[in-house]
Amino acid sequence: MSDLPDTPYDVAYLGIGSVAWAVAGLKLRAWRRDPSQGLLVVALTIAAPATAFVVASPVLYRLIDRTAHRGNLATLVVYLGITGFSAAAVLLARMWTPPKERANSQVWDGAGPDTWRQVRWSLAVFAVLVPAMIVLFLTGGADSPETPLTFDTTFAAIPEIALFLVIYQVLFGFALIDISRVCLGHASRLPLGWLRRGIRLIAVGGFVACGYVACKLVAIGTAFAGVTGTEWLSTALGPAFAALGAVLITTGFAGPAVAAWTRRRSDYQALRPLWDLVYRADRRLAMEAPPSAWNERLAFRDLEWRTARRGLEIRDGQLTLRPWVDPAVVAAAARVAARAGLDASDRAALTVAAALRFAVEALNAGIPPRPREGQAPLPGLDAEPAGERAHLVRVAHYLHAPLTGEALAVATTAG
Repeated sequence: MSDLPDTPYDVAYLGIGSVAWAVAGLKLRAWRRDPSQGLLVVALTIAAPATAFVVASPVLYRLIDRTAHRGNLATLVVYLGITGFSAAAVLLARMWTPPKERANSQVWDGAGPDTWRQVRWSLAVFAVLVPAMIVLFLTGGADSPETPLTFDTTFAAIPEIALFLVIYQVLFGFALIDISRVCLGHASRLPLGWLRRGIRLIAVGGFVACGYVACKLVAIGTAFAGVTGTEWLSTALGPAFAALGAVLITTGFAGPAVAAWTRRRSDYQALRPLWDLVYRADRRLAMEAPPSAWNERLAFRDLEWRTARRGLEIRDGQLTLRPWVDPAVVAAAARVAARAGLDASDRAALTVAAALRFAVEALNAGIPPRPREGQAPLPGLDAEPAGERAHLVRVAHYLHAPLTGEALAVATTAG
């Protein structure tokens, strides 16, 4: 048994593993909604080391050994989990599609013939060495004493276990360097934003985790040679590098997804005033009654679908209100926007906001609709899907802005 206290390792390994599994779960959920090989490989790349960290916690390590009636069996599970990450990372690095080679917004390719040609020899090496690792471990006789924290230095003097450990570390180090190198290259070609930051964090995390490999190889080599005094490299410094690298890599995978979720939630809530306006004009436009303020704040799931549906209902509302849009309001809004120095996107948003506010008031006042030939065209109705949501969010922003009130006042005065 090790004299090292278990609690800090339990807290660190279970904490990191749980967070990583939460991220893997989100990726699997996204894969179920939009099946793609890239998302699946990402999920497996995160889930494999997450499982290894959880199993490496001394409390679960000993539970597995007691259940299997074999000491240190959990070590094999941990190292195979990390080796699974290594194989998935090698494939993942090749599946990333550089920006200039993407079709539309596609980030991952379909792991076609070119991808498999690039990784076939690497994956073949994994396919051969993983069974060899299992055989070496099971025949090495490293089942006693149970050492959840000091396995490497305790059993490195056994040739079979030493070879098992070296194979594991070499495969892990190769994968870390490979994915870090590729991710740095891709990040340099990406525009500023969370995706670029996330890819760079993965690269940095991979290089940091290489410190774990270096510490372990030195500790294993000295233990095999019978030299003592370097155990701390394996039990303290190495795990510190691994934990920091895992945090950086997990953050790199999670960051862009969290940023996208935050943006969707922000858009969903930002569209509420505009949606309320058209809903009051015609309640048949909505599939259901407006959610309460609390439900709006607690909306965390299906945000893409909810936001898309809200946008479609707003579009329908614009078309319904178009016969009550006064061309004088559209012209006044254009003049106010020009005086304010707004760019084209903000000018269009201000115009639509003023036109819709006036149209709702006209409808409620019982003013008859204009004939089709007298209706004023509104900017943004022909926007591409990629830019439509951003346009509607801008319209919602200007709905009750001072400039919109000024435009309505100018139109009323002119009338």
